[in-house]
Amino acid sequence: MKVLVFDMDGTIADLYGVEGWLEALRSFDESPYTDARPLYDMENLNMILQALKNQGWHIVVTSWLSKCSNKEYDNKVRKAKKDWLDRYEFPYNEIHFIKYGTTKANCTRKLGGRQILVDDNEKVRAGWTLGETIDANEDIIRELINLIKED
Repeated sequence: MKVLVFDMDGTIADLYGVEGWLEALRSFDESPYTDARPLYDMENLNMILQALKNQGWHIVVTSWLSKCSNKEYDNKVRKAKKDWLDRYEFPYNEIHFIKYGTTKANCTRKLGGRQILVDDNEKVRAGWTLGETIDANEDIIRELINLIKED
């Protein structure tokens, strides 16, 4: 099994580029998750991810819910994030929207095999115990193309 695990916020979705994003989230307003623009040309990214899927890679999205939350707000955030992924036709095999701060490896540990986390958060990458990481603050397109070339 070969698994690519993508974070969303700051990795593929420009949440932090949405004006007033933090105040909105603290007010239980999920709109920054729907309003975020993609950080990449999604047609190009999706084409690369489809090529990886054709080579046997399993694509997982594992993204934290808002730090400020309650059950109702968590459900709104889950829907907003899934709608974002669907709007941009992100080719995931599975998705996990988890409590803020949860160890992301818990979601894919059972899959085994080679696992690569793509995340913008240095602390999250440092805590990844299942293999390699790709720093989403760098050019993830180049890194993903290198994975295609490896196979």
